[in-house]
Amino acid sequence: MATIKKTESLSLSVYDVNGKEQKTIQLPSEVFAATVNPKLLAQAIRVYLVNQRQGNVKVKTRGEVVGSTRKIYRQKGTGKARHGAIKAPIFVGGGVAHGPKQKEYNLKFNKKEKKLALYGALSSKLKEKKIYGLDEKALNMEPKTKIIANFLKTLKLAGKNNLIILKKLETNNLILAMRNISNATFVDVNSLNPYLILKSSSLIFVENALEVFTSKPKNVNK
Repeated sequence: MATIKKTESLSLSVYDVNGKEQKTIQLPSEVFAATVNPKLLAQAIRVYLVNQRQGNVKVKTRGEVVGSTRKIYRQKGTGKARHGAIKAPIFVGGGVAHGPKQKEYNLKFNKKEKKLALYGALSSKLKEKKIYGLDEKALNMEPKTKIIANFLKTLKLAGKNNLIILKKLETNNLILAMRNISNATFVDVNSLNPYLILKSSSLIFVENALEVFTSKPKNVNK
């Protein structure tokens, strides 16, 4: 279980797939002991969710519909309403009036704020003791769901919304073993964001993914 020492240095326990503590890793305070700014976190989540929207829905107006432009019948003498073309919105196959148009929903979030929000979210999770380390040997484990299920049960994480952070998101035995575990989500360390962190009950860092923060924390999520 993640622990915060009283000294300036922070540490994280690393477990093997059997749930036994193997070692302790020192964590950089600028990443895992950053100031938590609730307003900044709320803004980061809002920007992330808005940027997931796809504004590519669109309908054709009467000027974009392919069809004849001839007058469908004479102006007077028919007893009918006056019409100019079959492409009018009131006819089947005609254009759509006041329909949705393509739109971009992207919001900008500068690099400094993005980094502070990420570090604040990680610091919040560590303070709650919701971050765990997993030995990178697990990447070459025997791909059996039962082993991982016992691991989660040992750490009291079974049935929870767990986020597993990998150095690189590629097929490995850990993913093969966990793909049948409900509520388990995988992400590579450079795609980690405050929304995924705060949405998850617990974070499980594979050991080599933590190296990205401990070696060059300023380059993460740049």
